[in-house]
Amino acid sequence: MKRRLATSLAALLSAAAALSSCQASDDQGPVNLSKGVPVGAVLALTGNANVYGQDQKIGIELSLAALNAAGGVNGKPLFLSIEDGGSAEPSANAAFTLQINRGMLALIGPTLSQQAFSADPIAQRRGVPVVAPSNTATGIPEIGHFISRVSAQSSVIAPLSIAKALQLNPGIRRAAVFYAQDDVYSTAETVIFQQALTAKGLKPVTVQRTQLNDQDFQSQITAALNQQPDLVVLSLQAMDGGNLIRQLRELGYRGAIVVGNGMNTPNIYPICQRYCDGILIAQAYSPELATPANQRFTAAFAAAQARNPKVSPIPPQLTAQAYTAMQVIGEALARLDRSKPLKGLKVSQARRALMDEILAGTYQTPLGEIRFTPEGEVIQKNFFVAKVRMNPDGKSGRFTLLP
Repeated sequence: MKRRLATSLAALLSAAAALSSCQASDDQGPVNLSKGVPVGAVLALTGNANVYGQDQKIGIELSLAALNAAGGVNGKPLFLSIEDGGSAEPSANAAFTLQINRGMLALIGPTLSQQAFSADPIAQRRGVPVVAPSNTATGIPEIGHFISRVSAQSSVIAPLSIAKALQLNPGIRRAAVFYAQDDVYSTAETVIFQQALTAKGLKPVTVQRTQLNDQDFQSQITAALNQQPDLVVLSLQAMDGGNLIRQLRELGYRGAIVVGNGMNTPNIYPICQRYCDGILIAQAYSPELATPANQRFTAAFAAAQARNPKVSPIPPQLTAQAYTAMQVIGEALARLDRSKPLKGLKVSQARRALMDEILAGTYQTPLGEIRFTPEGEVIQKNFFVAKVRMNPDGKSGRFTLLP
């Protein structure tokens, strides 16, 4: 596996380098509409974060189908190019460069905040709009004018799950915190969680540091349990977080567990299995939101998943956010093309004008109504807290929204 990933990355870097010499002329040339209006995506389809990238790929492709079925960009179809950005910074950088050099008018991605801090500056320097579907760390839009996101930042969402845990369990007095110290997202989110705990009068009794590739957490869990916590708060990704929860329960912990956005995917179910039951997580998406946009999305998702009866027909947040990112770009392109036909624009002109359209719009999406600040931060009205309910098979479940 490592050899295959290394070979894939080497090929991606080589392709990006080969195209880089012609970047200036490509940027100044006309928009290439031969295959449709070009939009690129860079997703984690391999590596530790591939469980997120696969969810996102489904959402983007569903959104693309919906947009093109409705006429695309004023009769011109959208053309989508998806590149594997892997789960590390170099692979995301190479994929961004490759997509930009191909003449994509906008990019969706990358999957991880840690990748975004490395890859987004490439797009910013080249003047390419980026709509991030899942980057929640503080400071993403501040990278530059061309960077925006549809994923609300952790500082808005994370405190909601702490408040809900205390509402459900007013007797909670002792909180243990775990976070992955080698992950930008996790280190940023744990600060927010700890501030939320302090604001509620709960100073963590222990803070345990882990690594993304850790599989055995017995020493950290034992140290935490010695402090007799009645709340455990995790800022981890799906694989390491799922394993930690399973081991935490196996070692006897029976109290409340709050997890962050890194575990906001049904892909945790096969990892922590029955031990996932009861964990709390704040969410920026509800499949139960009764709006026309969300009802169309959930119906399309269920229809697509019907081919695989083992897969839940209920869309996860990452899929909804990726769908939304593609929708935002598609609608902004349609508005731009009506005022400034893409056929007459240079690539660089189209990219600059598209960024202005993205920031100016209001969008009715599966997440509810959203718009953007001038800096590219998403403005969203609806947020939720869910509790995981596992099915009797111990391998499947759902996020059940709490009142």
